[in-house]
Amino acid sequence: MGGQSALDVVLAGLKRLEYRGYDSAGVAVLADGGLAAAKKAGKLGNLEKELADRPLPTGGTGIGHTRWATHGGPTDANAHPHLDNAGRVSVVHNGIIENFAALRAELAERGHELASETDTEVVAHLLAESFSSCGDLAESMRQVCRRLEGAFTLVAVHADAPDVVVGARRNSPLVVGVGEDEAFLASDVAAFIAHTREAIELGQDQVVEARRDGVTVTDFEGAPAEVRPYHVDWDASAAEKGGYDYFMLKEIAEQPKAVADTLLGRIDLAGNLCLDEVRIPASVLREVSKVVIVACGTAYHAGMIAKYAIEHWTRIPCETELASEFRYRDPILDQRTLVIAISQSGETMDTLMALRHAREQGAKVLAICNTNGSTIPRESDAVLYTHAGPEVAVASTKAFLTQLVACYLVALYLGQVRGTKWGDEILSVIRELSEIATQVDEVLETMEPVRELARTLADKNTVLFLGRHVGFPVALEGALKLKELAYMHAEGFAAGELKHGPIALIEQDVPVVVVVPSPRGRSVLHDKIVSNIQEIRARGARTIVIAERGDETVAPYADHLIEIPATPTLLQPLVATVPLQVFACELATARGNEVDQPRNLAKSVTVE
Repeated sequence: MGGQSALDVVLAGLKRLEYRGYDSAGVAVLADGGLAAAKKAGKLGNLEKELADRPLPTGGTGIGHTRWATHGGPTDANAHPHLDNAGRVSVVHNGIIENFAALRAELAERGHELASETDTEVVAHLLAESFSSCGDLAESMRQVCRRLEGAFTLVAVHADAPDVVVGARRNSPLVVGVGEDEAFLASDVAAFIAHTREAIELGQDQVVEARRDGVTVTDFEGAPAEVRPYHVDWDASAAEKGGYDYFMLKEIAEQPKAVADTLLGRIDLAGNLCLDEVRIPASVLREVSKVVIVACGTAYHAGMIAKYAIEHWTRIPCETELASEFRYRDPILDQRTLVIAISQSGETMDTLMALRHAREQGAKVLAICNTNGSTIPRESDAVLYTHAGPEVAVASTKAFLTQLVACYLVALYLGQVRGTKWGDEILSVIRELSEIATQVDEVLETMEPVRELARTLADKNTVLFLGRHVGFPVALEGALKLKELAYMHAEGFAAGELKHGPIALIEQDVPVVVVVPSPRGRSVLHDKIVSNIQEIRARGARTIVIAERGDETVAPYADHLIEIPATPTLLQPLVATVPLQVFACELATARGNEVDQPRNLAKSVTVE
């Protein structure tokens, strides 16, 4: 808000942040004592065309949003901003409001008519109610936030308070830009970097009231809050990437939040695990005799790990198939087969064709996807959405970790429906998963030695990767990342297969990355892989060992030891994969490669 045209400032900010969400876009402007809004499904260009055809009035206060759909598909009605019934309040929102269904029911009982499928719209109605009582938008926001559960960033305006914009933050980013006689609220400084480099980062559970002459920050109870002003020293291009050199680095850093977001709202009021959309009766799931996972590339590696979890927790036989090969081998499917299709984009053609073949054979299909409203979820019988947010870099990082989380949730859900896992057992695993975000953060803080190591290997031609149990798919993923980014020969092997052929590749100083399982879990796995490390070291290999912190037995055999936090055996891939992502990214950089857009690759593979 300020002396400039709010619409122009907001649209420019949305353009800079469009990579974060591009299912729909919308704006709202306060002008002439009222509130005017426009929103369109699809990319920002659709909104710009709408505004060219039907211009909004000019005003100095406005808000806007580009959406990455969660609740409800990418439609005009579901696009932000959302208004109350009187059209006086406008709200935009990032995150997920977990208790929105209960709040929506309350509002309906009081006569409110909601026009969308979103969780966001309830906030506009609640703000309208609160404002009618207290007449203060910031206080209204505090009252509403105290009722909300989940993760959210909220920004709102009210036609009866034209000189103020309020925002709130819980577990989702919100920064304040402080300019000369103007103020800005955004999820990323990139939105306002062209106007000011003076910023304030909001803390957890805080509300900001922004006016042209300054900002006031309180906690949700109304007590004054301490804030951290800072100066942004990036240029506009770098700010788009959050100050990182590459989107991939930014996305690696976003993984703790992405993992936490994917877990949000998965337990209902009765304490049961729930998916996003389920059109498969529980009676049908109880009769499933086989699970088949279809996926490609990185998603296939997530599926390989899911096989271990599904078979261990549900005792259902599980196969993991490359989607590109699936329908060409005449697979055996029937009505008691559950097919799980994993795709970041939801448009992966190989996976889509495998899904269609499975449905033709009578199988039920459950999709794990990062893109609401895409084809694969639409054509599936059940859906679990990951909440990684937009992933710009071609090489997948945060999408992979969230796919893993989703796979674990599906395995637990099947265990719940079939009665192979008790409720307290499921909640125990959920608690362990909820700790992973912090552990990923711990790993990220200790990655400088990994970067230094990668730089020393820039002139190598080959890197090999070994793993056992769930460490084997991690080894495959580490090798794939190196192929994609560094254009190096890289191979992942099941460590037990080493002596059945691949050991012939071991020669003096060849780098071999070994993923070591926890000694506290299945000790036989640990002992076997220590023997493998000794085998390759005896032949002159340079051993790079990823092992649990405090694993003293493996340390003597590691030329380079990368320590990760202790985790349950099945969940270790969530932390063990992260150093391999950093390693590949740094090695590619050292070789002078384009990290975000590696040669010959596309983000979404929409042809077979």
